[in-house]
Amino acid sequence: MKAWEANIRRVVPYVPGDQPKGERLIKLNTNENPYPPAPGVKKALETMDHSLFRKYPDPAVTDLTETLAEYYQVEKNQVFVGVGSDDVIAMAFMTFFNSEKPILFPDISYSFYPVWAELFRIPYETPALDEEFQIRKEDYYKENGGIIFPNPNAPTGLFLPLSEVEDIIKNNQDVVVMVDEAYIDFGGVSALELINKYDNLLVIQTFSKSRSMAGMRIGFCIGSPALIKAINDVKYSFNSYTMNMPSIILGTESVKDDDYFKETVAKIIDTREEAKKRLSQLGFTFPDSMTNFIFARHESVNAEVIYEELRKRNIYVRYFKKPVLDDYLRISIGTPEEMEELYIVLQEIL
Repeated sequence: MKAWEANIRRVVPYVPGDQPKGERLIKLNTNENPYPPAPGVKKALETMDHSLFRKYPDPAVTDLTETLAEYYQVEKNQVFVGVGSDDVIAMAFMTFFNSEKPILFPDISYSFYPVWAELFRIPYETPALDEEFQIRKEDYYKENGGIIFPNPNAPTGLFLPLSEVEDIIKNNQDVVVMVDEAYIDFGGVSALELINKYDNLLVIQTFSKSRSMAGMRIGFCIGSPALIKAINDVKYSFNSYTMNMPSIILGTESVKDDDYFKETVAKIIDTREEAKKRLSQLGFTFPDSMTNFIFARHESVNAEVIYEELRKRNIYVRYFKKPVLDDYLRISIGTPEEMEELYIVLQEIL
C-alpha cells in the first residue's frame, strides 16, 4: 500500500438499480413514474430562456421554495430544496447527526442510510422489523443520537400509521426525527400535519416518484424554521449553487399543475391494486404496498431465477441479493400495458 492510500476514506457504496439502454424493454426496477411530467413542464422546457444558463442559479431556490410553501401551506422558511431527496438527506445527516450516540433506522429500509452513516462517521444501530416487516415503534424509545425511517418503507412498501409515527417523535423530542416520505403520495397520511406541533421533526419528499421528474433531481424537506436555517447553513458552507436553473423552473411548473399530478398518482394506484390481484393469482405473496412498487416472493420459484429469466426477456425488476431479502423481487408499477406483458412473461417462466 502506498502511503497516501492509508488516508483514503473507504466505504461500501450504495448500489443503484440498473439503467438499461434500448427501446424494446420494460423497466420496472427503480420505481420511476411511467407517465410524463405535467404538461406545464414540457411547455416551460420548450420556451426556456437559454441565456439563463450562463448565470449562476438562485442559491436560495426562491421560486420553487415559495411554490412548495404555498402548496403545502407552510411558511417559506420551513422549506429546504435539494438535488433530489438523497442530497437533502445527506445534508440533514451532516447537520443534525453529530452526537456520539448512535442514530437509529430500520434494518430493512433505504440502503443509502448506512452508506451516509459510514461516510460521515456517524454511529448507528438498526432495529429489526417484526415478522410482518413492520417497524416496532418501541424499538425507538431508547437513547439515541437521531432517527430516520422511510414511510411508507422501502423496499417493503408498508405504511406506518401516523399515530405510531407521532409516538416515535413524542418519545424522542431531544433529537431530530426524520420521516423519509419518498412514496407518501401513493398511500397513507403524511407526517407534515405534525410539523408545527414538533420542532424536531423533518419530513422529506421527492419529485422523482409521483411527480415523474427523477431525471431532474429535485427533493425537499419541511420542518421548523430553526431546522431549515441549520440545514441551509450547512448547504451554504458546502455548495451554494446546488440546484441548476432548469430544475428550479421545471420543478416549479410541476407543482402548479395539481390536477395532472393527482390524476397520474390515481392511475398508478389503480394499476398497483390490479397488480396485487394478478400477482396473487400467479402464486406471489407480498406485504400490502402503499407505494408505486410491490415487494413480492413466489411460493415455489426462487426470486433470483425469476429475476434472471425476466432480464433475458428485457424486463427489469429489482433483486436484492442480501439475507432476508434474497427471496423477494421489488416490482415497480408501470403502465397497464407494461404490467400486462409482465404477467404474460411471468406465466411463461413459472
